[in-house]
Amino acid sequence: MPIKEDFCKGDKKPIGKIALDDEQYHWVWPSQAGEPGNDWDASKDEKVLADYKKHKEKMVKLGITGTMVANDWDVCVADGACIEACPVQIFQWYRTDKDISGIKAVKDTTVWPGAGTTEKEERLDFTDKADAIREHDCIWCMACVSVCPPLAVLVDQGNQEFHEKAAGTFKKLGSGQANPHSH
Repeated sequence: MPIKEDFCKGDKKPIGKIALDDEQYHWVWPSQAGEPGNDWDASKDEKVLADYKKHKEKMVKLGITGTMVANDWDVCVADGACIEACPVQIFQWYRTDKDISGIKAVKDTTVWPGAGTTEKEERLDFTDKADAIREHDCIWCMACVSVCPPLAVLVDQGNQEFHEKAAGTFKKLGSGQANPHSH
């Protein structure tokens, strides 16, 4: 099911953070699984369920990783179409970077190596999730959105404001002020 556009807006707060370094990071937002209109697709996928069983891990709600390039890990079935379609390789398989459970990944505050594979067929298994670890490099082509079978990806450049608000770095510009993000 598609991510609701307000997943990071209003009074919503991140529940985690995945970081390559102090500048390359993204937030993890609360799960929408079980809410009206969200059927929690991954919890019904046989390959995903079999791999959770293989790892002896309980399938729990994980949340939405990323803000401008958001992937609902509760809907993601580890198809890898987004990884293959992205022309600038913002996605990687998180479990090939750190082989830890999804719930540990969204709560992990240590810096990630950023060495996870960006090849569709190199996922660890179907408990792995595509992570937009380099979401700030996105060129807004929407290729990932158009190829995702369960519609787990939402790209919205306008969500940068909410990423910055969560980080405490948002500055409202006055009339005639230069955009601090323009180069």
